[in-house]
Amino acid sequence: MTNADSDRGEKLRTQDEGRRFLAGFYAALRALKFYPVENETVQHAIADFHGLASEMASREGSVELRVVGEFFFLNETRLRLDLNTYATFGNVAKVLHDHGIGSLWVMSGVTKEEWPALFSILLRKPAGQDPYQGFLQAIDGTPILHLDFKGESEVESPEQDDEEALAVAKRTYVRTVKVAKEVLTDVRLGKAVNVRKVKRAVQTIVDQVLSNEPSIIAMTTMRDFDEYTFTHSVNVCIFSLVIGQRLGMNKMQLYELGLGALFHDLGKMTIDPDIINKPKGLTDEEWAIMKEHPTEGLLGLFDLKGFPDVPYRQMLMAYEHHMRADGSGYPGTKRPRQIGLFSKIVSVADAFDAATSVRSYQYEPWPADEVLQEMRDSPRRGFDPLLVKTLINATGVFPVGTLVILDSLEMAVVSQANRDPMHVHQPKVVVISDSMGVPRPSPYTIDLSEVDESTGQLRASIIKTTDPQKYGIKVSEYVT
Repeated sequence: MTNADSDRGEKLRTQDEGRRFLAGFYAALRALKFYPVENETVQHAIADFHGLASEMASREGSVELRVVGEFFFLNETRLRLDLNTYATFGNVAKVLHDHGIGSLWVMSGVTKEEWPALFSILLRKPAGQDPYQGFLQAIDGTPILHLDFKGESEVESPEQDDEEALAVAKRTYVRTVKVAKEVLTDVRLGKAVNVRKVKRAVQTIVDQVLSNEPSIIAMTTMRDFDEYTFTHSVNVCIFSLVIGQRLGMNKMQLYELGLGALFHDLGKMTIDPDIINKPKGLTDEEWAIMKEHPTEGLLGLFDLKGFPDVPYRQMLMAYEHHMRADGSGYPGTKRPRQIGLFSKIVSVADAFDAATSVRSYQYEPWPADEVLQEMRDSPRRGFDPLLVKTLINATGVFPVGTLVILDSLEMAVVSQANRDPMHVHQPKVVVISDSMGVPRPSPYTIDLSEVDESTGQLRASIIKTTDPQKYGIKVSEYVT
């Protein structure tokens, strides 16, 4: 069998499963509409649908049914309509639309008892001006623990051009920073945390990484000094997911990784803000307090309500993200410890974003290319070199947002990494000034891997990086 035949077979299987998933969903919903849940017809319909849904979620790690307008997507595959399925598709779409639901996410471990609870709520008439918020309130306190949802405004079609993808990514980024701020602030104040809201935000970022990785990477340039704690958490989530996706993780693994990455610094919420935001070096006593935040993060996640199961994997990421394979880092351990892969990924993402950001005690961040080189080549840093190289392949030698000087002496901002591993040093850039440093009224984009046909030479090349703060340049304006 050729690769083409194998791909064709996989697509046909996905289409068939998607149609059966929708048909089973509608059959169970319709049966419960006319009969009580104890009725044999209802029980058979729910059992048949649950068998298919749980088998798919177990095999794939998770299953997402997304509705965009009149179209359904099973994970990233658009399901095709035919005459036999048209009515089913339309009825399911209407039920979800009435409740403002854009996607249903089925996670591995889903139980049969969760489906009647969901179908009963869907059969009710939506109440209030915001049906989706009403739906979310209705599922609180039910057995629904392995199903999750996104509102219609949170769901986009995978088929987007670059400009639309950037707009979607920006909305995703801004919303996720807002969620991170709300959740981490609630932790600091000792309030109850809306874990479901966090899970939906992570799902959306996973979707962005899978559908248009360059657009969501570009958002990491939207750093805000005053919001550093929250943008840092979101950036670490993005960089971690980019690494995980390139390592071949499935969607459920990416979700688990992203959730831990977003919560990796949860323990800092228990530390005095004066220590966290101190503009100068910490005293030995303050540093000892700071080094407790991984342990506090582990304990904080253990106490958080709203997870279907104890979030052991996320607890380990919070606890281990400052540990090094050689035993250095913190918290210290008395015995040799095997650091988990997810923790190693978060450690790389955390270090890269922290070193390239403006913080209370770091007004001059390192150039991104120097940070990556140091992380890759210096054993004393203790990072997994394979994971650092994976990040470099995603961001390029010169990550998005890097201000560079070209051999023409023009200044440019890196806008997109080159996906070819042989040309990671030749990204796309937006040229923003002439050779004298005078801003161009109309910046333009060039691909540094392109050859000028008239000369047979590269159109331009990077000779060095420089600090955008030195020139008062806000790089995010050119890439987002």
